[in-house]
Amino acid sequence: MTSTLRRLPQALSSPRCGTSRASTVPRFHRTYSTPATPTSAQPWSNPPSWTNVAEDEIAKLAAMRRQPLTLGDLLKHGQPPLSKQALLDSANFTLSLLPARLAYRIQCLRNLPFIVVSNPHVSRIYNNYLHSLSTLLPYQQRRITTLAEEKQFAEVMADLVQTHTNTIPILARGFLECRKYINPGDVTNFLDSHLRARIGTRLIAEQHLSLHFASQPISDENPNPPMSQRDQCPPNYIGVIDTALRPARIIRSCEHFVGEICELKYGVRPSLVIGGEPDAAFAYIPVHVEYIITELLKNAFRAVVESGNEREPIEVTIAAAPDVPGNHMYPVPNLPHHARDGDVNVDITEEVPVANENIRLTSASSQSITIRIRDRGGGIPPEVLPHIWSYSFTTFSENDLPVGENGNIDALNTISGSGGNNTSSIAGLGYGLPLSRAYAEYFGGSIAVQSLWGWGTDVYLTLKGVGRISED
Repeated sequence: MTSTLRRLPQALSSPRCGTSRASTVPRFHRTYSTPATPTSAQPWSNPPSWTNVAEDEIAKLAAMRRQPLTLGDLLKHGQPPLSKQALLDSANFTLSLLPARLAYRIQCLRNLPFIVVSNPHVSRIYNNYLHSLSTLLPYQQRRITTLAEEKQFAEVMADLVQTHTNTIPILARGFLECRKYINPGDVTNFLDSHLRARIGTRLIAEQHLSLHFASQPISDENPNPPMSQRDQCPPNYIGVIDTALRPARIIRSCEHFVGEICELKYGVRPSLVIGGEPDAAFAYIPVHVEYIITELLKNAFRAVVESGNEREPIEVTIAAAPDVPGNHMYPVPNLPHHARDGDVNVDITEEVPVANENIRLTSASSQSITIRIRDRGGGIPPEVLPHIWSYSFTTFSENDLPVGENGNIDALNTISGSGGNNTSSIAGLGYGLPLSRAYAEYFGGSIAVQSLWGWGTDVYLTLKGVGRISED
């Protein structure tokens, strides 16, 4: 699927911002033309800097109630390959979610101080959102009714995913350069909200793209996939979601990856043992779990090596909560920012039918799995502990920021970007833990840290899946 995405130039020149100002909202006056037909996704020789999206259109969309997203929503169209109608339903569901989310993020960027949005890097992200919204507007006033339109829409989704691939490192550099003009607490609050919203936007787009490619070839003349294709699709995958995800397998994969880098950096490789329920499985998104586990293991490996306790194994315990209907229901105390913004719904109380009649999601008993990672790395210093959830960009100078794939941050830190999200260029900035928490909390999970200074650290990762997926 990756090869089909439109690739963007890595180095984009920075647009100039207008000099006029209304409150803290930058006004951009030039426009660029969108295609006459909504095929979109053309490679850019210049950055997507100016758009003809009307101001009142952005305000109208941003003011709309954003429909909460659940794992059940992403699974409801059924297991691929999809029929014509199920694929069209997925496209229209995707289209119903994204424009309001993009417009709201544009408004949030505009609410930053003018001098911050004028920064070339922050401005680039702002214009990327304008570009993505402009490519969706030709579809926004109507439904997608043919597979030809769905194919064009899939190209728009591929363009959207590729456009926002490097949002995190670009924003990191922009806020670092603007640190004199904005309070660190305000930056943390903005990034916390923005990066959580980005998770949802990418997930919605990637889910439809995955369903699209897994359902080819179908056409308006032949709306059902061939029987032979149905045998080729992995039975446990619905789009980007693994309905039988086993955390133990991902932990072992991440252990191998982190261990290789650790051995390269330090010449030693700590051991890791898995206890509890290693066969536990639930429905979740593998790439999210991989990113979180990689970050947590990186911290644990580094701690034990640098404290001289590399002979002490890192203990990982997997515990699956009893899958009793209603037992794992939230309201969650102190809902995170994204939940208050209507970005995700963690309170699901009914059985959800999906497009495949023989599959049902019993989401009232949403399964949760907790993973404890225990190390003997000496713990977290008391003066550091209160700041572990902050985006610690202010502790680095501009020269310390990595550029592209070749940064001067040490090798062990560079693994923070694994998991398919191209975040390796934020290594060393302190984004790992808060970003991991954003991934965990997105669907009602959590990360908690307990540190015994002078001894070690326990990290508790809880992930809330979609519950059992039963076949009638």
